[in-house]
Amino acid sequence: MKYLVSAAAIAVAALSLTGGAMAQDKPQLAFVVNIAADFWKAAEAGTKKAQAELPNYQLIFKYPDQSTVAIQNQIMDDLVTAGVKAIMVSPIDPNAVDNLNKIAGQTSLFTMDSDAPKSKRIAYVGSSNEALGEQAGQIAKEAMPDGAKCMGFVGHLDAANFTERRDGFNKGVAGTKITLVDTKSDGGDQTVAKKNVEDVLVANPDINCMVGFYSYSTPAIDQAVKNAGKLGQIKIVAFDDDPITLGGVKDGSIAGTVVQQPFEWAHQGFLLMAKYLEGDKSGIPADGVIIIPGNILHAADIDAYAANLKAMQGK
Repeated sequence: MKYLVSAAAIAVAALSLTGGAMAQDKPQLAFVVNIAADFWKAAEAGTKKAQAELPNYQLIFKYPDQSTVAIQNQIMDDLVTAGVKAIMVSPIDPNAVDNLNKIAGQTSLFTMDSDAPKSKRIAYVGSSNEALGEQAGQIAKEAMPDGAKCMGFVGHLDAANFTERRDGFNKGVAGTKITLVDTKSDGGDQTVAKKNVEDVLVANPDINCMVGFYSYSTPAIDQAVKNAGKLGQIKIVAFDDDPITLGGVKDGSIAGTVVQQPFEWAHQGFLLMAKYLEGDKSGIPADGVIIIPGNILHAADIDAYAANLKAMQGK
């Protein structure tokens, strides 16, 4: 997977998706993601749908220039300074509670994709990452009934969406001979992601399974394994719906992938924030957690899924 978000695209995303100067007078709601990656295209499409349903608001979609806590925090600080009424964020570090609580004290804060339950966020909307991990474990069990030694690859080791997926994966393969030996982090850098895989292929010849925990992780695995001539020898378990991942699942080089619904995270999340600001808190559950479930895709599921994805994105 490649980073598709150019400086121009970031500038466009920073503006209201309605684009008009009059929108500047409307209350602003913002979505701040954790990385500039293809994965978030569906969420942008969900934002556009929400914007059509919320004409009295200006909806903003923000990518960080780099996937760092400092840059993500600066984006949120700037949004607060600009007077944004609510922010939903996929926090890079869920334990960076002080800054999250500072934001929560200045505007209505929601989390999306990766939760920060120790913070003062109002609600979390997204997947149960532990459940997604268990689904990935199911893919692994079906693909490797005799067992395997797996290496994981991810952007940030301390992000809740990884730690919960890892725990879910381990739970899913419990009682089998499949083990997750370790996980390598890349800090959100695609070049490092590919090099991590290359290094493991050289240093750990006993690894015969690789798990791509983030959307861009599996394409990096796929490319490095192909370059090493080991496609088919190493089983690959994926998350999310990068086009390279979907192609690999369809041709059988990737065992399967667990997909989420970022379109609905954005669509439902913006509607939830607007209602909350208008005084309707009925959509906030007692535990503050709203789960939108994921699904497992195998080869036979890819064509229908890809067609639906294009339809959602208006292609």
